[in-house]
Amino acid sequence: MPLLYLQAEPSVAETQQLGPVALFELAEAKRATGNNTDAETIYRALTRDPDLEIRSEARFRLGMLLAEEKRYKDAAIVLRALLDEKPDGARVRMELARVLVLLGDSDGARRQLRQARSGALPADVAVVVDQFTNALRTTKRFGGSIDVAIAPDTNINRATNAVTLDTVIAPLTLSRDARERSGLGARLAGQGYARLPIANRMALLGRVSAAASLYGETQFNDVSASLALGPEVTLPRDRIRPTATLTNRYYGGVFYARTIGGAINWTHVVGRRGQIEIDASAARADYSLNDLQSGSIYNASLAVERAFTPRMGGSITVSMDRQIARDPGFANTSGGVTALVWRDVKTATLFGTVTYRHLDADARLLLYTARRYDNFVRIGTGLVLRKLALLALAPVARFAYERNRSSVGIYDYRRLSVELGVTRAF
Repeated sequence: MPLLYLQAEPSVAETQQLGPVALFELAEAKRATGNNTDAETIYRALTRDPDLEIRSEARFRLGMLLAEEKRYKDAAIVLRALLDEKPDGARVRMELARVLVLLGDSDGARRQLRQARSGALPADVAVVVDQFTNALRTTKRFGGSIDVAIAPDTNINRATNAVTLDTVIAPLTLSRDARERSGLGARLAGQGYARLPIANRMALLGRVSAAASLYGETQFNDVSASLALGPEVTLPRDRIRPTATLTNRYYGGVFYARTIGGAINWTHVVGRRGQIEIDASAARADYSLNDLQSGSIYNASLAVERAFTPRMGGSITVSMDRQIARDPGFANTSGGVTALVWRDVKTATLFGTVTYRHLDADARLLLYTARRYDNFVRIGTGLVLRKLALLALAPVARFAYERNRSSVGIYDYRRLSVELGVTRAF
């Protein structure tokens, strides 16, 4: 019995296990006659075999069967479970990448291929992986995703815990809503897209996304919705996405701000294990409650991602922002860096992030005694438990600590947050 996922000959010990061999032959016979239901039942039974090679082969054949039936989410879950036990399976990662492309997730597919190339590959296999990477592009017309989480938070409004605030007139007593408030909320995020091919390697891509943090005290609800439209150009080692963007934000149930602008994203494959991603944007922001904040916003960022091993990877992102406002006290320049490391541990993925940002305001706001400058640090960690996946969703837990030190007391705060929710299982 050849192990398809390894493309290798069976060992003597494996050929002596006549029960599983006979079941594999029976499953293949069922597939040959079009009886995929019975074949799937047999493969699923074999995925519980105590022998690692038997259950790995069963998972691979099951994943291929599910993909043939266009049950791509089920196929991705099965292939991901195989990789949890056999992370060095290059062909498995290629098949998972192919399934992810069919699901519309070209970023996830490229990540799987980088993980495959981080291991020791035979020369002929490496060539196939490189060819697959260069040809990779998604053709899925419609798609989307959603994340849901319960979120206890020690500081839902990112506010100071000080009772009074120094001003140029006299100490100002802060209202209860202007000070640090804890609460239990819900975090919702979702996005959908539509893709219309217009030429070879080019499509018109429209995206809609929304995010909401909702609490029992509705004055702290934070909701935003965005639209983006533009061409998507996919080349062998590059992807370019220029877009026009529109974002509305609501705070406490009241319209807060509208941002209209444009952005460009360029993703480029670097070597066999890495990629760089460059983003730049320019927009006009109009704040409905305080027109003195309104003005232009510019952003640029560079992210470098690399696969260290088949089970581990990371990225580092450097960004710069410039906000112009009618009142120079609200105008500022900021920059920061974020490092991310993740690692697969059996049927879970662990991840950790560290962010540092510095902000300098152009001038002092009239009310405050000092020009604003901030030093912000965020440390986060979490895990995804794929073993407990249900309906293609896996439990996820995220923990984060934030500290913003500011020369202006109202911006100085601490925050500890937890998110317990579900995310994609593959």
